[in-house]
Amino acid sequence: MKEKIHPTYFPKAKVACSCGNTFTVGATLELIETEVCSACHPFYTKKDRSTDQVGQIQKFKARLLKAKKKA
Repeated sequence: MKEKIHPTYFPKAKVACSCGNTFTVGATLELIETEVCSACHPFYTKKDRSTDQVGQIQKFKARLLKAKKKA
């Protein structure tokens, strides 16, 4: 195996989410910044996340309701 070709491994790398949640993982980067984590992701929280997408969500829900009424 060649020497000095592998990146440095940080066993306690810090992950910081835009929601304020932080946790540690093993990674090749010392600090990882992310926009979505398990504390704020809609799949895990079962809540709508973004207010800037409200228009798209409302349009989708209206189309879904309209399709249900036709059936």
